[in-house]
Amino acid sequence: MMREKANTTAAVTPPEQDKNILEENMRQYWNYRSETYPSSRGSSLPACKDISLSLQAGQTLGIVGESGCGKSTFLRILVGLETPDAGEILLEGHKISGLKGTSLREARKKIQMVFQDPLDSFHPKMKVKNILCEHLLNYRLIRRKEIPEKARELLRMVDLPEDFAERYPRNLSGGQCQRIAIARALALKPDILICDEATSALDAAAQKSIAKLLVRLQNEQHLSIIFVSHDLALVQQISHRVAVMYLGRIVELMNASDVASHARHPYTRMMLDSVFSLPVDFPRRTSIPEGGPPAPRFRAH
Repeated sequence: MMREKANTTAAVTPPEQDKNILEENMRQYWNYRSETYPSSRGSSLPACKDISLSLQAGQTLGIVGESGCGKSTFLRILVGLETPDAGEILLEGHKISGLKGTSLREARKKIQMVFQDPLDSFHPKMKVKNILCEHLLNYRLIRRKEIPEKARELLRMVDLPEDFAERYPRNLSGGQCQRIAIARALALKPDILICDEATSALDAAAQKSIAKLLVRLQNEQHLSIIFVSHDLALVQQISHRVAVMYLGRIVELMNASDVASHARHPYTRMMLDSVFSLPVDFPRRTSIPEGGPPAPRFRAH
């Protein structure tokens, strides 16, 4: 679902103009890969194919596309939850795809993920303080007696009351749970935060507050963020660059400020035409192309 823009972009730092200066300091994901799944009639459907993307330090890369286009599969590859059929992933010039054991454990400290439904990743019988600090204990970064103070610190970071540390996830709203998921992800001080539909299950007001929170935390901690959503308007607001994904491929990549004026691929133009404005012009005909995965609407170049 896509909607009209809200004012959440004031604090977004503009992209660097001199790319050569950033080249050595870039945190990069290069992913030349193919992840295939069996389809009907004995054929196979590539969830992701020939993807090559880079993420610059301190910036946000937005990825937008319809359900089933391969966004979540791509993210799961990045954090090591799935293995690509081919290709590699580089973090600051070092290959992290295929790591195992201690090396993989250390790499995961640098890349953390926030999921669409935080309750799916929370233990229902654990208090918030233990949810926030469990992985800190696992990495031996704190001692058990330090949990209460560390939990309060993390709650303050995401603008939640300190007494939430003693609550259970079931006692919190969706927006509050997502803030806790963000705090937990940032507890390890990662270089990269991946948000997989992190605002999709929230109402408009909660989406706006979470978007503003991510922008603030990025500016304070110099985070690199990959933000995935169906909402092209929201992605455009909080991202420096926007990648459009269709049928497992990146069909367009541009600066966020250029989306409306420079989008060329017909799928991107269709998404832009689907954004409602207030008041909605109901008599206006909306073009809805036929077909869908695995029957392509447009040719994915």
